Amino acid sequence: MSQKSAPMATAVDIQRPTTHISSDPITLSRCLLASQAEPGFNILMASVVLACKTISQAVRKAGIAGLYGLEGSVNATGDSVKKLDLLSNSVFINSLKYSRELSVLVSEEEDVPLIIEESLAGKYCVVTDPLDGSSNIDCNVSTGTIFGVYKRKTEGKASLADVLRPGNELVAAGYCMYGSSTQLVLTIGKGVNGFTLDPSVGEFILTHPNIKIPSKPKTVYSINEGNTKYWHEPVRRFVDEKKCQDPKPYSLRYVGSMVSDVHRTLLYGGIFMYPSDKKSKNGKLRLLYEGNPMAMICEQAGGVASTGFKRVLDIKPTEIHERTPIFLGCKRDVSRIIELHSKY
Repeated sequence: MSQKSAPMATAVDIQRPTTHISSDPITLSRCLLASQAEPGFNILMASVVLACKTISQAVRKAGIAGLYGLEGSVNATGDSVKKLDLLSNSVFINSLKYSRELSVLVSEEEDVPLIIEESLAGKYCVVTDPLDGSSNIDCNVSTGTIFGVYKRKTEGKASLADVLRPGNELVAAGYCMYGSSTQLVLTIGKGVNGFTLDPSVGEFILTHPNIKIPSKPKTVYSINEGNTKYWHEPVRRFVDEKKCQDPKPYSLRYVGSMVSDVHRTLLYGGIFMYPSDKKSKNGKLRLLYEGNPMAMICEQAGGVASTGFKRVLDIKPTEIHERTPIFLGCKRDVSRIIELHSKY
């Protein structure tokens, strides 16, 4: 007796996901227009967005285009330069300098600021880490771009003084994360919004409106525990305390890419830490284009950003590649680390 085979599934039997196409998408450009920001700022942001889209494509094509690996040089802050670092830096410079809204650009990859000639200069100064987390790019870990925007207070030819200002004078800060999707998180001082790039239309669509660190944050800490033997006592005590906390110990979550670690902290809560220690007395992260933009975003999302002794945004930088320790995240955890620092 022959055995009947199971009938082959037809096209009607297979359930395919449907893709919803909005007839009224809320894009980043639309949000900026609704905010009634100055036209020049919107033009500048359009250039930042173009840079982020271009870098996103470069990151996704890195393996195919031969962009993995070291370029062979060392940047202004002593880090080995990846091929994608150089490309991302060039993309950011070229996207912004002809906008006629930029006067000064500070980049992690440049020894000195780029000063735009007076005839082409605008009202704004931009500070950026064009490709944060690039040391992880070869193993396909999420990377990102961090940026902050200052508005000039001076007239005439721009100078270094236009950017050596505390983070509390930033008019905007954001980051773009290149992961399973490309997401841009932005604040203009009126809360934090997250946008996801829709490749089919080439636009950033609002997907995370009014981001707030949860009122009941997860018990998560983020730090490089490979540096444990160098930690100062307040950090050591905080981590030991949280790992042994009852009834629920904290979990360690650390990517090693600031954009990824801060993004998780914003969405879930907890604390991100890159402290000063016995090896790096001033910390490792740069104040102007990493610490300040991320601190502004964190505070606008209802969190706290501190060096352990003072508010990050109140520090006036003395040079463009100045480093700072940083603790940022929910009030519950950052308040505790500040308390511990006050005892030592």
